[in-house]
Amino acid sequence: MQERAASPVDSLLRVQPTFRFTVVSELPEQLAGLHRLAVNLRWAWDEEIASIFDRLDDRPTGERWRDTGEHPYSLVRSISPARLAELADDHGFLAALDHASARLTEAVDGASWYGDRDAQPLTISDTGTGGVAYFSPEFGITEMLPQYSGGLGILAGDHLKASSDLGIPLVGVGLWYSEGYFHQFLDGSGWQGERNDRVDPVALGAVDTGVTVQVELAGDTARIKVWRVDVGRVPLYLLDTNIPENVASVRAVTNRLYGGDEQHRLRQEIVLGIGGVRALRALGLDPDVFHMNEGHAGFLGLERAREWVERGFTFDQALEAVRAGGVFTTHTPVPAGIDRFPRDLFEHYFADFAPKLGITFDELFDVGTRDDEHDGKFNMAVMGMRLAMRRNGVAALHGAVARDMFSGMWPEHGADETPIGHVTNGVHARTWVSRPVDQLLSGAVGDDWHLADAEQFGAVRHLDHGAIWHVRNEGRRELVDMVRSRLNDHVLDPDVLTIGFARRFATYKRAHLLLGDIERLKRLLLSSERPVQFVFAGKAHPADQPGKSLIQQIHKVTRDADVRHRFVFLPDYDIGVARTMYHGCDVWLNTPRRPMEACGTSGMKAAMNGVLNCSILDGWWDEMSNGSNGWDIPSYDHLDGVDEAERDRREAAATFDLLEWSVAPLFYDRAEWGVPHGWVDRIVENWASLGWNVTAARMVRDYTEQLYEPAARSATAATADGGAPAQDLAAWRAGVAGAWSTVSVGLTASSSEAFDDGSTGVERAVTVSVDPGELAWHELVVELVDGPLHDDGTIDLTRATVTTLLDGAEPASIGADGTASLDASFIPGATGPWGVTARVLPTHPLLSTPLEPGLVARP
Repeated sequence: MQERAASPVDSLLRVQPTFRFTVVSELPEQLAGLHRLAVNLRWAWDEEIASIFDRLDDRPTGERWRDTGEHPYSLVRSISPARLAELADDHGFLAALDHASARLTEAVDGASWYGDRDAQPLTISDTGTGGVAYFSPEFGITEMLPQYSGGLGILAGDHLKASSDLGIPLVGVGLWYSEGYFHQFLDGSGWQGERNDRVDPVALGAVDTGVTVQVELAGDTARIKVWRVDVGRVPLYLLDTNIPENVASVRAVTNRLYGGDEQHRLRQEIVLGIGGVRALRALGLDPDVFHMNEGHAGFLGLERAREWVERGFTFDQALEAVRAGGVFTTHTPVPAGIDRFPRDLFEHYFADFAPKLGITFDELFDVGTRDDEHDGKFNMAVMGMRLAMRRNGVAALHGAVARDMFSGMWPEHGADETPIGHVTNGVHARTWVSRPVDQLLSGAVGDDWHLADAEQFGAVRHLDHGAIWHVRNEGRRELVDMVRSRLNDHVLDPDVLTIGFARRFATYKRAHLLLGDIERLKRLLLSSERPVQFVFAGKAHPADQPGKSLIQQIHKVTRDADVRHRFVFLPDYDIGVARTMYHGCDVWLNTPRRPMEACGTSGMKAAMNGVLNCSILDGWWDEMSNGSNGWDIPSYDHLDGVDEAERDRREAAATFDLLEWSVAPLFYDRAEWGVPHGWVDRIVENWASLGWNVTAARMVRDYTEQLYEPAARSATAATADGGAPAQDLAAWRAGVAGAWSTVSVGLTASSSEAFDDGSTGVERAVTVSVDPGELAWHELVVELVDGPLHDDGTIDLTRATVTTLLDGAEPASIGADGTASLDASFIPGATGPWGVTARVLPTHPLLSTPLEPGLVARP
């Protein structure tokens, strides 16, 4: 039969397939272990496992899996049969594969920090009871699994990795975004544009658990598919509504990370919180501890309460069962960063849920409101705080900011004693450090340097300066090569002092701070003796027009012919770009408006690589700077009458002064062999003081000891005997609140000079008289509080001494009228205005702190 010649019209035609499917390579038996190595994300931070895929991939440099962002699972499925046959006969490769497989087995099943503990209250039983469920709207584990946008997700990913390293019995719960987070590009004017790509879970090694659960979304039934991704020994379950059984509007619920309007966000958070709990139940898991990573996951508490109500509890009783094992972490220092939903929208989605809790809609809405907020919206963080007995900020300064932000929820206490603590964030060291730095620290501290403590990390003080400087030079060359490749431009100089700024482009982070004095900036960049170069990267939220404007301002400078070789912006910021910047920058610049940076973990990742921070004293840097491990930029947030523009001008000038007169001279002060010993001294101090303290291992140990284990014990106690203790706690709480007005306390001097002006260090005797009213002595804590005074005349509780006189015990002597007089004393420890008072608080064995009920009696 004669073939018909193709016509121009034919060349435009496209043949649509009747069926679609994926063709993959079948692994020879000898290479079967590749599948297990590829689907477990341990390769994201284990270089020996990752190197297996380097050997597997024989494509030219620049086209390999690391260069293209291809997931190893996709790589394994696409390798040609001929290449697989070749590897199956390669005894060296097979030996390396066996070694990597044994390494993964040890990482998943081997000994661990938590496994070696004498007491293990988090242990998961054979029935799936126990452990921690960590809920987060995003998880940043690797750039090859694009289910993250920025700091919150990166932190969550590092939390899972460190939990795996330490052997914490923890599972992650999040959403599977079918289009991930957007890719960024800049138009000719430097304005940010966004592009979203479809993300195939199968191609990225996600495993179909076979579990499907459902939630109601205002009349629409959302069926939720549950995927599993293993992160070392930690399973991560990701919830997906993009399945054929759902209508189009429901399929779109998990389409994009932080996309859509507030209704879309509400629907996503219902799927995450309520759907996440139902998914765990369907998987046979019953964690003791539920950790909410911000308010996005807060609805999990309502679903858990619904479960208890279904068993016959009242809503108040259910809340006690839920609170006991609840942990809530807030990440924002500003109210605007919290999700709030209008009443009519919230009612549309929860009017039918309230009866399942045994309450009215008004009572349910009250769970997310506070008396001192009058916007009429449901506050997700307020709900999260109420549904968890343990709450924390993410740095010491942020903890103080959070206590002030949420003090209105506990109005009887001062802001200093709002029951919110802090666990300072950390970063997963082996994810972020370069291989040369890893080898350097391994040689000094040991192979497990990423788990080391302060004393062990002190060994870095014996490192050779030449070796450190060599590693830093290697990192800078790596960064310059990456920038030139991505921009297709011969920019930057591998021998010039390099300053990095990479983070979300929010206005408070002030990426543009130095652009206010462009001439001074140019002098800094073009100095003949001590030149400086800047590398910027980061994305603005698609709806953040001011943030996009900041990027445009940066871009404008990068187009300036005089300085474009020393001032660059890297589009499409992701984990891979960030990692290389941490490897190669010399200085990490951080210029937020204090105290608006909750933590700011990018500087921690830089510090792990020997990069020196030059930062406003905000977030983590406020507590970890020691004056020698980096540079502090003065902040003028404490000055009255200084407006935002003037403050920016002053802090920009201070930053320039530091860079010109301290940072650059030290970098270019070279001795023998070109080593800047003063600079390297700071790198050593940076590692010795920060290397152990900024790690996610330290962070997760803190969470485990300070929050998870106490929460697990509380949950076990509250839910024992079918939850009877939780029911008793609810009754106690209501009874104490009703009788609290009958409690009284008085404070008198036992000697004439007790309250007179006098010297420091002199003991002063007082008497505290207490009337328990209608309560029993075992329900009360009696305290004496003394300390320096704030300007407003109140006691500074951050520096006060709290002396417990009674703690749930009967006093030695009780008067005929039922009152007790308690002898006490205090010693002023500093000069200046001083105050003393007494107080009574309620106590119960199942409370995390007597401050939690928000009741106090004072003289």
